[in-house]
Amino acid sequence: MSSTLKFIDIGANLTDPMYQGIYHESKKHAPDLSDVLIRAWNQGLTKIIITGGSLEDSKKALDVAKTDAKLFSTVGCHPTRSLEFEKNGDPEMYIKGLEDLCTNNGEKVVAFGEFGLDYDRIEFAPQDIQIKYFKEQLKLNEKLRLPMFLHCRAASSDFLNIIGSHKSLIEECGGVVHSFDGSAEDVKVITGLGLHIGINGCSLKTEENLQVVKMIPNESLMIETDCPWCEVRPRHAGYSLIKTQFPCVKKEKWQSGSMVKSRNEPANIIQVMEIIANLKGEDISKLSKQIFENTMKVFFKSEKLNV
Repeated sequence: MSSTLKFIDIGANLTDPMYQGIYHESKKHAPDLSDVLIRAWNQGLTKIIITGGSLEDSKKALDVAKTDAKLFSTVGCHPTRSLEFEKNGDPEMYIKGLEDLCTNNGEKVVAFGEFGLDYDRIEFAPQDIQIKYFKEQLKLNEKLRLPMFLHCRAASSDFLNIIGSHKSLIEECGGVVHSFDGSAEDVKVITGLGLHIGINGCSLKTEENLQVVKMIPNESLMIETDCPWCEVRPRHAGYSLIKTQFPCVKKEKWQSGSMVKSRNEPANIIQVMEIIANLKGEDISKLSKQIFENTMKVFFKSEKLNV
């Protein structure tokens, strides 16, 4: 069944060292990103958007994106890295660096982000700094006019107040609140603003998560893996709704062509899709087509739809 479906992974951290065989700074196996991508294309992925989480990370994401016509990237600074703006005492230079990456790589950069707020990890950047540079990046994107790849974790009130003041930007450029694990009320506000919601394994952990995902309008849905993180694990509430399983080996026993246990990858997007379709009681082919179209219209609007 899966080979007849088409997917776009809107959030994949393919610059992570795990795809070079490095785990916690320890080399466990040879680089295997090429194998990971082969599995992705074989599983029905037609495009993958690589996440840029900082100025340096965005440069790396672009470098990887340029190796394959089906790879694209975002450019932005994750809220937990907000202190990087002030690291060298020149926030404007950092902002200019993000701007230059976007304007000089228009054929590959399909979204501005990942940016937003994350109050779960204020040990990396305090709330006031996160808010300051969320606003600064929104100001930059008012100039760039790119679709937005947004992050919100345990910060919905501040996040929605800030993003809600940029309605014209949302209306013109669109965007997605990715790796969503918020409330039913958050869904209403986010979709009411005209933003999409990105679902991955981290969105499907609890029964409460599942009930919230079930109520997201189909026309507002996108899917992602957020790999190598956010896999759907056996203890997660959504796990029982998965039909497609892949053989995996421990990283220490890796050999070419093997999936690695506990390392998520784009091919696993079929599992996210299966859970959502089962939750909603809908035909997976019809629903995946809708989600594919949603994604194309926001991030690849200049391309002719062929689904």
